[in-house]
Parts: sequence; C-alpha cells; structure tokens
Amino acid sequence: MIELDRRQRVTLTWAGLAVVLAGFEGSILVVALPAIAREFHAGTSALSNLGSVLAVGTLGALPLATLADRFGRRRLIAAGVAGFSVVTLASAYVPSLADLAFLRLFAVCFEVLVIGVATALIVEEAPAGSRGQAVSVLALLSGLGTGITVVAYPLLAPHWRWLFIASGAGLVAAPLIWWLLPEGRTWQGVRVTGSAIRLLMQPPWRRRMVILAAMFALLAVLLEPAGLLYTLYASVVLSWSPVQISFLIVVSGIAGAVSYLAGGYLTDRFGRRGPAIGLTVATAAATSLSFATSTVGFFVGNVLWSAFASAGTPVFGAWSGELFPTRARATAEAAIALAGAIGSIVGLQAVALLSASAGLGGAIELEGVAAVAGALLLFLLPETKQQPLPE
Repeated sequence: MIELDRRQRVTLTWAGLAVVLAGFEGSILVVALPAIAREFHAGTSALSNLGSVLAVGTLGALPLATLADRFGRRRLIAAGVAGFSVVTLASAYVPSLADLAFLRLFAVCFEVLVIGVATALIVEEAPAGSRGQAVSVLALLSGLGTGITVVAYPLLAPHWRWLFIASGAGLVAAPLIWWLLPEGRTWQGVRVTGSAIRLLMQPPWRRRMVILAAMFALLAVLLEPAGLLYTLYASVVLSWSPVQISFLIVVSGIAGAVSYLAGGYLTDRFGRRGPAIGLTVATAAATSLSFATSTVGFFVGNVLWSAFASAGTPVFGAWSGELFPTRARATAEAAIALAGAIGSIVGLQAVALLSASAGLGGAIELEGVAAVAGALLLFLLPETKQQPLPE
C-alpha cells in the first residue's frame, strides 16, 4: 500500500482525473473503428493512413512538453485537457474520414502531452520506494477512462459520434485541474537553466535517450497497428459483433487493471531493467499470437497481451522518469512518445503494404520481430530502482 501525504493524494486525484479523460477520449476511435470504417467506406489501407496521421500529432507534444519543464506541470496538464476536449467534441461533427484524421491529429498531441506530463509529475512527487506503484495507479486510471468507452459504446453502437460529444465533460474539468492541482515540489526545487532539449543532448542523457527512443520506436512498429486495428480484425476477419468485441475488451481490461498494480509492485521490488525486458518480450509474443490464430487464440492472446503490456506500463513509467533530470523530464517523456510515433507510422504503413499478400493478421504478426529487437536494447540502460531523481 502506498503511503501518501495530503498534498500527494490531491496531486494523484487531479492528475488522475486528467488521464481518465485522456484514456476515455483517446480510446473512442479504436473501440468504434469498425463503425467508423463502415460509415466512411474505409479499408485497411485508408485506416492505416489514418493511424499514421494520428501518430504525427505526437510531434506537437514535444514543444509543449518543454513548456512544462520551464513553467511547471499544473498549467500544461490543464491546458492539455482543455485542448483535447475541444478537438474531440468537434470530431463528433466531421463529414469525412479525412476531416476526422485532421482533428484527431491535434487531439493526440494534447493527449500525449497530458499523459507524459502527468507521469513526470507523479514520478517526481511519489515516495522513492513506491514510484512504480504510484505510476501503476495513474495507468489504472487511464484504463478506467478506456473502460468507460468500452462499456458505453455497445449501448450506443453504431452511434460513435455520441461518445465524442460526451467528451465535452473535459471542458468542465480543465479549469478545476488548473485551480486545484498542486504544482510539483520537485520541479519547484530545481533551477531551470537553458533548453531542455539541449540538456538531453548532453552525456549521459543523450545515450539514454537514444536507447529508450529506439526501443519504443521498435515496440510501436508492432503495438500501434495491433492496437488500432484489432477491433477491425475481429469484426471483418472473425465476424464478431460489437458486443463480442466489447466483451473481449472488458476481459482484457480486467486483466490489464490487475496487471497495472502487479507491475507497480513488481518493479518496486525487483527493479526496472529485468521486468521491462521480460514483459516486453512477453507482450510481443502474446500480440503476435493474437493475430496468428483463430477465434480462441485471438481472445487468449489479447488478454495476455493486455496483461503483459499493462504490467510493463508502470515499469517504464518509473524507469523513464528516473533516467532523466527534472529540468527535462517532461520533454524526455514527449521525445520518447515521438520516437514511438515514428515507429507507429512505419508499422502502419508496413501493414498496409503487407496485408495485400499476408493478410491483416499475418502482416501484424511479422512485426513482432521488431518488438523483440527493441527489448534487447534495454540491456544497455542502467538500473535506477529507488535512486534519487537527477536534477
């Protein structure tokens, strides 16, 4: 059990609300993708291009994250919530897939910003011996946001636009976060000097950044196409109904929720590097299994994929926070997300190219090799468990 003082509890509450909203709004497109594809008559190639456009949105989070390192965490989290809420609300009224892609590009920018800055804030404010568990709670709250989408959509299907309309709730939450989320004491105790990006290009931060960025890029080659297109695969290839897809997501979500907490405990007890490598390899294997088999294998593989990936979230959240200095921590989170976006684009375009010959499932399965290669890079990073945060 994490022991938090009052300020830490308030910080977790309001930062948690921000990631709940990010999880809710960010999951609408994936959960409702079969209905969106039918309405706009979009095939695998068009949806892969849609995912690639969304990945480009991560680019905008990087300059915004540098502002969080210069001016603080609270205001950027609140502004990010307001930003993705406005754009997501507008997405309810788009007349075409191209317009949806254009608006969601900006939404992704703000969602990545909020999740990255909130993770940096929680790592900075949590007790040193419980950073992994604190990040696991934040990840669990993000999963709660996704769970709201999963439960709501079968009741509304095929009216996916209604979920985007509901995102207007973030416009009410944003000013409350601005007023009530405490600024981080760790950030306030550091003297900000110069550019955060320039700082990250200095040793030893540069080497760590290159390794972690390469790892996330290679992992995204597999996970982005799999995560975006698995509901389409279930609908088109396996002929599942929205209720069956939502049932899978619910079961996977329960497994993921338990695994978030298990991963936080695991990393606080056994460190960062070993669990990160093991869970990444297991995630790659389970994801590939999902698309290499029929209905039963798809179901089992998805549940295992969710469990392993969820357990890895607090491990990487704590580790990435501990690897970089407070003066550039939010920028580092955004830079890593940007590297993942590059991998996402590569993976999605590869699926669009390979699916014509190997099929959708076969194309995604082949990309598991990249994820395993990324896991091996983690041997080059230092163990940081319970070490003081670099300033």
